[in-house]
Amino acid sequence: MGNAWMARGSCREVDPELFFPTSGRGVNEAKRVCASCEVVTQCLEYALAENIEHGIWGGKSERERRRILRARRVDVRPYRRLSSTV
Repeated sequence: MGNAWMARGSCREVDPELFFPTSGRGVNEAKRVCASCEVVTQCLEYALAENIEHGIWGGKSERERRRILRARRVDVRPYRRLSSTV
């Protein structure tokens, strides 16, 4: 995934520290910037693909991104034939 989209991000006009908040209020402020960003989807997908653990990316907190990744995991248990259990 390229990162040319980053140049179009709303975050480029804001102090980067905003996206690494230490309080809930800070999280909401960062998310407000993301809410009006034209590349919010690319930003989120980048953070998920690169496994970025800290900060607000694509309008999502660390916890929200972990939930998204868990939801995307595919259950890969081996296929068992019904006849093998009979």
